[in-house]
Amino acid sequence: MHNNEDFIVSSFYKFVYLREPSRIKDKLFKKLNCFNIRGTFIIGTEGINGSFSVQGDQFPYIKNFIKKLISKDIKFKNQNNNYHSFLRLKIKEKKEIVTLGKKNIDPETISGEYINAESWDKFIVEKDSVIIDTRNFYESDIGSFKTSLKTQTKSFRDFPKWIEKNKKKLENKKIGMFCTGGIRCEKAGNYLIKKGYKNIFQLEGGIIEYLKKTKNNKKMWMGECFVFDERVSINDKLEKGNYFQCFACRSAITSDDKKSKHFIAGVSCPKCTGRKSKKQTSRYQERQKQMQIAKQKGIRHLGN
Repeated sequence: MHNNEDFIVSSFYKFVYLREPSRIKDKLFKKLNCFNIRGTFIIGTEGINGSFSVQGDQFPYIKNFIKKLISKDIKFKNQNNNYHSFLRLKIKEKKEIVTLGKKNIDPETISGEYINAESWDKFIVEKDSVIIDTRNFYESDIGSFKTSLKTQTKSFRDFPKWIEKNKKKLENKKIGMFCTGGIRCEKAGNYLIKKGYKNIFQLEGGIIEYLKKTKNNKKMWMGECFVFDERVSINDKLEKGNYFQCFACRSAITSDDKKSKHFIAGVSCPKCTGRKSKKQTSRYQERQKQMQIAKQKGIRHLGN
């Protein structure tokens, strides 16, 4: 039995050349399975990206192990929670720890200049600044900074196309970017610099650190922040937000959305109804059926 808020939800990343990611994956898997930890870790030659929840008293051991294994310079962004925010532990090896799909991108060498949370509010209202929300549409739909341009991308791979289409908006501007935890801005910054753009900036630590440090005192952040775990969203107090998730399209949905005739649990919501193939819909229906069977048996289905 755990006390309230005795879990830590943490995220981190580090762009650093890893010669043998498979060996590091194996070491990480062996060590983490000794703890009460759940989440996703992505490892590649370009570095590591992780988001996890762990019992609070075990966090220091996890942090120290990862720093010793990868880099002592890793910064962990933490929040308190009263339950696990992830269903299970997953450790994956991929070509990119966050996928932009462009060759010769190397944030380890150079990226945008950091702007700390306390200075961000002033920066984003300057006349010669343009602020880009580098997140995908289903993230920015439920919350963003007042002055931001939303890329409305389906995936981060679409970011370069958005830049190409919006070149005129960026001319002679100081370009500031933000994302949930900072990792996408590292790659986006390196990409823009290599494309010849000057005056590239990024919110240090991302939205979560901004809310943690400023408490959104100046109300420049509007709405909630989408997170990739069981909470779905968090408010500006870093508490679980008011959104649920559609398991068909992964979008954040409201209580009113769940009352819609287009909402079928696990199958569709008003944001995606009619957009899925018959094969996809059939797969979602079967998954929902298996979840109901598991629930009746008192078992938590991992597809939930």
